[in-house]
Amino acid sequence: MRKQNTNPSPAVQGAAAQKEKVSNSELNALGINEIDILVNFSRVANGLLKHDVMPKAEILANLEALINDPIPYALKKGGKFKNLAEDVIALRKEGKFVKQQRSNFKLKEEIVDFPVWGLEHIEVGALAQMRTAIQLPIAVAGALMPDAHQGYGLPIGGVLATTANTIIPFAVGVDIACRMCLSVFDIPAEAVDAETDKLKDILVDNTYFGVGCTTKSYFDSSLFDSKTWGETKLIRTLKDRAYAQLGTSGTGNHFVEWGELTIAEGALAGIPAGRYLALLSHSGSRGFGGAVADYYSKIAISKTKLPAEAKHLAWLDLDKDEGQEYWIAMNLAGEYASANHHEIHNKIARALGVNPITRIENHHNFAWKEQLADGTEVMVHRKGATPAGEGVLGIIPGSMSTPGFLVRGKGDAASINSASHGAGRAMSRSAAFKRLDKAAIAANLIDKRITLMGSDMDEAPMAYKDIHTVMAAQTDLVEVLAKFEPRIVRMADAREKPED
Repeated sequence: MRKQNTNPSPAVQGAAAQKEKVSNSELNALGINEIDILVNFSRVANGLLKHDVMPKAEILANLEALINDPIPYALKKGGKFKNLAEDVIALRKEGKFVKQQRSNFKLKEEIVDFPVWGLEHIEVGALAQMRTAIQLPIAVAGALMPDAHQGYGLPIGGVLATTANTIIPFAVGVDIACRMCLSVFDIPAEAVDAETDKLKDILVDNTYFGVGCTTKSYFDSSLFDSKTWGETKLIRTLKDRAYAQLGTSGTGNHFVEWGELTIAEGALAGIPAGRYLALLSHSGSRGFGGAVADYYSKIAISKTKLPAEAKHLAWLDLDKDEGQEYWIAMNLAGEYASANHHEIHNKIARALGVNPITRIENHHNFAWKEQLADGTEVMVHRKGATPAGEGVLGIIPGSMSTPGFLVRGKGDAASINSASHGAGRAMSRSAAFKRLDKAAIAANLIDKRITLMGSDMDEAPMAYKDIHTVMAAQTDLVEVLAKFEPRIVRMADAREKPED
């Protein structure tokens, strides 16, 4: 019997190779970021791949070796990488495309302790991630909040103080400057029932959700007059996208909602105790922040070599260009996220015909230059954690049918002046779809008198920890000033894929 040839033909191999591609992200990871040389490297790499000269892994290995030492490649007559090598040598003579200083770092061998709030409600994976983070050679102190669960690198609910001149993009988070914003109106809380249809219409007309959603009219776009939008090449390329998305929200757990705010006696200066109509929103820096996080996370990983379990905790040095660039971009993302919330709240207040009597807001995905209790200057990363320095106001939301809280920080040194950023997930999104019951979710919303627009099962109240348990675990970190009960909730449509 004739043996069948199971190997694909050259034509089929070529077709398969054409489908494969060396991406810009893979080249960025080798330290190739300048657009001109990036284009040249991409052309050569993908040309070799297209014509089936060598496999992708071999191409990338050669490019990495070439960047490390271009001379052997330049001397080889007829070599596939000769022209690239000559370009690199010429650029380095001009002081450009300087060879990356790649470091190999080990984690601290000693077991370092860190305080944990609500330990009995935190999954093992989050504890393991925090333990890895606290063993980084640049780590100074850490803490884990009661809403903690696993994330990339630093767990959500993790607080990490590092040496003052270092910053970890993944410890800030992908949604840079994700934050809360609360507007309180001098309108009785009963309006949420008496004028439900009007309040629903105002949300529909003035909020926009989705991965790529944009707006065409603005209340105040003066932030874009800032010179910071011209500071770096990356920021300049993202300015138009940021402008188009001003006043929009993302997917996943991002929301804008009307609710009843009950304020305690003497809690807020100038505002009597009582029940008020309030507006609460949760979102971040949109596509702008996401692109900044993606770009600089890859640079950090390419320049700071760590063990596999700590890969996503790679840092940037603020004494170097890429560290300064990220710092500028991160802070701009913070200003943009705040302006984004203001845009939403101002449009809604205008439609309501009433200005708020107060507005309170805070980041919970950010890095701050601070001092520890002993005076040590550090970079404090709060990834899903609320700043809770002494007297600092913040907002800790629950779920779509459970209360959120307006709090005042107590300045607890062990927590690095931090508290939880919400209830925290009790199960993953995929687990929520598999385990939760639609009828039970609907019954819960009816029982809590929640009008819901958008969302899906992965954001159901049952997918989150009990906010009351979380708050009880951090009474030494914050004082509760007011309780917010959500009533009319708007989130991204179910068909939108979560970004967070």
